[in-house]
Amino acid sequence: MCGRFAVTLPQDAMAQLFNARPANDLPVVPNSNVCPTDDIHVIRRGGEDDAPRSLEAMRWGFLPRWYKTLKDGPLLINARAETVAEKPAFRDAARHRRCLIPASGFYEWTKDESGAKQPWYITRTDEAPIAFAGLWQDWERNGVACRTAAIVTCAANAEMADLHHRMPVIVEPEEWALWLGEDGKAELPKLRAQPAPLNFKPVTGPL
Repeated sequence: MCGRFAVTLPQDAMAQLFNARPANDLPVVPNSNVCPTDDIHVIRRGGEDDAPRSLEAMRWGFLPRWYKTLKDGPLLINARAETVAEKPAFRDAARHRRCLIPASGFYEWTKDESGAKQPWYITRTDEAPIAFAGLWQDWERNGVACRTAAIVTCAANAEMADLHHRMPVIVEPEEWALWLGEDGKAELPKLRAQPAPLNFKPVTGPL
């Protein structure tokens, strides 16, 4: 599960890091509380006449083409790595429309014995930006059009398991091109939990 995350990297630094051409309508940064249905930063493979990659704004909440409205069906903010190749909502995107979703960190919640929720902010210990594995989809119905995205999740690694049984798939820089399919192959790479150490910080104030 990944339901909230933060982005603090400036847009020009984001474009440089991912070697991507930035669009003009990118979401405002910094944003310490990115929520479902917000516009998010997304890096996707560019077209033949475009830059190798593009940095764009997309709605967080994947809309399958058969959804009749923006609120039709469940809100698909996450896609399970174990089933993206088979699920009708995601299988075509998993082959042809993979993307990277930049973040500075993400949140998860635990409950104490009284039921009170404690948010935790999770980052890389090296403080490097995070790149979530993502899928994107164009959607249009009755004159309403938008480009949407979901974050791919997998079973939590040992570090994360105490907080939650799921976590976002984090793609290392050396695998960005592979995940984006820039080698021309459509095969789905193996998806796994983040191997690098993570830092867990309890949040004491509002997100």
